[in-house]
Amino acid sequence: MTGGAGFIGSNFVHHVVRHTDDHVVVADKLTYAGNRASLASLPEDRVSLVVGDIADAALMDGLIADADVVVHFAAESHNDNSLDNPRPFLDTNIIGTYTILEAARRHGTRLHHVSTDEVYGDLELDDPARFTESTAYNPSSPYSSTKAASDMLVRAWVRSFGVQATISNCSNNYGPYQHVEKFIPRQITNVVRGIRPKLYGSGTNVRDWIHADDHSRAVLTIIERGRIGETYLIGADGEKDNKSVVELILTLMGQPADAYDHVADRSGHDLRYAIDSTKLRTELGWSPVYDDFETGLAATIEWYVENEAWWSGAKDGVEEFYARKGH
Repeated sequence: MTGGAGFIGSNFVHHVVRHTDDHVVVADKLTYAGNRASLASLPEDRVSLVVGDIADAALMDGLIADADVVVHFAAESHNDNSLDNPRPFLDTNIIGTYTILEAARRHGTRLHHVSTDEVYGDLELDDPARFTESTAYNPSSPYSSTKAASDMLVRAWVRSFGVQATISNCSNNYGPYQHVEKFIPRQITNVVRGIRPKLYGSGTNVRDWIHADDHSRAVLTIIERGRIGETYLIGADGEKDNKSVVELILTLMGQPADAYDHVADRSGHDLRYAIDSTKLRTELGWSPVYDDFETGLAATIEWYVENEAWWSGAKDGVEEFYARKGH
């Protein structure tokens, strides 16, 4: 699998080790968002790490030639970084996906491509609609645009070359091993460090949250039972506005709910994401275990409090980056 030392990928590796007998080969470039420590507790006879770039055609060809299934998690994924420097997002999300598709095409290898609900753009706050598999793409940032492009490449390689692939688009993940630049771990680690959390704009923007364990279960279900060429949306009915999430984090960590600061809104900040996962639930029988956001968030807070050694090395640099932007 690709990107297995990153947040969602490493959670999937842990899930596969717990629930299958499979051997996992992780290909990861180990950029700032990849962390060897996320895999350190796993048995060496079950998990192998190969450090390299998914845009390296020779490397991908060799690894995919020996694989039964390729699960493609690797991506540049942080919206703020894509606004600051879009080029790495094109290199990894588009050229990297193309490189993997060509190797899967040559070797007839089954592929699952992991994507995001951000390819659909956003919804109005008062709109009862949710994204479905037939929602038109309308990406709004360099990150979501490159993920949309990668999805389209997968569909083209399925139709034009018969690549055996499926796609999933998931809502916002939270849980262990997420880089502290991201919304939930940044606020948790701010509280741990005695820093007031930061909230973009009014905080009314809505995200549809799903625990990374539930995402992992969904991906494995699609690999095992999904129909080739199909797209499945993964969501846990976890719509929460950002203000409510920050206030819940503070409350669960024993702080006043209003102990945070508002900062200038992010450029192009999408209003609302919401996933309709009916197809996944009815066709493949998946449902989330963490169907209560507060329970999942409390477990996530506990993990970050107990694993400061995992995130502390990156924290200062993240806060310096945001301070330069006034965030």
